[in-house]
Amino acid sequence: MNVLVINAGSSSLKFQLLDVDTREVYAKGNCERIGIDGSFVGYESIASGGKRRLEVALPDHKTAVQHAFDIVKETGKDFVGIGHRVVQGGWYFPESKVVTEESLGWVREVAPLAPLHNYAEADVIETCRELFPEIGNVVVADTSFHYNIPERAHRYALPRDVVDRLHIRKYGAHGTSHRYIWRAAKEFLDDDVHKLVSCHLGSGASLCAITDGRDMDTTMGLTPLDGLIMGTRCGTIDPATVCYLQREGGYSVDEVDTMMNKQSGLLAVSAISSDTRDIEEAATRGDERAAMAIEMFAYRTAQLVCGMAQANEGVDTIAFSAGIGENSPTMRAEVARKLAWLGVRIDDEKNALRVDEVREISAPDSAIRVLVVPTNEEYMIALDVAELLG
Repeated sequence: MNVLVINAGSSSLKFQLLDVDTREVYAKGNCERIGIDGSFVGYESIASGGKRRLEVALPDHKTAVQHAFDIVKETGKDFVGIGHRVVQGGWYFPESKVVTEESLGWVREVAPLAPLHNYAEADVIETCRELFPEIGNVVVADTSFHYNIPERAHRYALPRDVVDRLHIRKYGAHGTSHRYIWRAAKEFLDDDVHKLVSCHLGSGASLCAITDGRDMDTTMGLTPLDGLIMGTRCGTIDPATVCYLQREGGYSVDEVDTMMNKQSGLLAVSAISSDTRDIEEAATRGDERAAMAIEMFAYRTAQLVCGMAQANEGVDTIAFSAGIGENSPTMRAEVARKLAWLGVRIDDEKNALRVDEVREISAPDSAIRVLVVPTNEEYMIALDVAELLG
């Protein structure tokens, strides 16, 4: 069964056509710099025979969708449904849902919680329905997996009338990835995993506590700004910092929002880059700020691993995933060293290997198994589409 998966960002649109049964990918690509000069489409497919790049104008997401459909059409493969990654499902999407006029309205209604993403995602869904009215669409929200975490974990200690009226709670993010990481770890360990701490570490980063498939807690909050230090996001800070910056620094609400989301994190600490590859390279040259960025990221990751272990009331497996988690042996080793007091040990040779498949990197004497799990959100989205439309 073939499914088209679309992941629309504020200025990008990723797409992938895959067979849910065989996991074969027929086409995938990314429309980049939408609405910005220098836009292009990078893609590869069974029709192109390799990587291609189209230098084309992408004034809006509708144009990007049309290019994606043209590339998919060249494969000669039909598809039974379209799955859409939506960043914020709010209070309407505790699970994936088929798109209707009502559910599409819900995506827009909760958009103030993720304005850079949800509005664009809703527009793309609308475009897909117009271009292919006979094909069903499914919303797969990043927040759905986290929606039913215990109240003690998702409730904020604010006045109840305020919380209820404005739907304030922990929503989390990366839920589709964490759900896949659990599934992959379970398959790899032949069901011998019960208390997993899933570490999705990329330019956006979050951890998740999963007990026998149930999400117990996660590190992101009302928005994806909370939790771990990220590429350009500050992560958890004293909330009064916002008031202080406005009152004493003279910054506006929008300026503080931009500062904390786009000018902070690893970029701010290193004063070099938001990309850990650049930071690690600088650290090897003796750059002290780069070294501190690595130290802070590893330290706070280890802290949050312990918090997620508490949410699980134990931990038997830790899984690293996403851009940093999958590709940085340095960061994995630093996190493991900081968890040595818990009995975490990794095998340096296994950790240094670069293999695009699930693997164990823990040493034989480690009290906790440590895995590297390449995430596959597209496959999880496609599975939901197949289940709801198949």
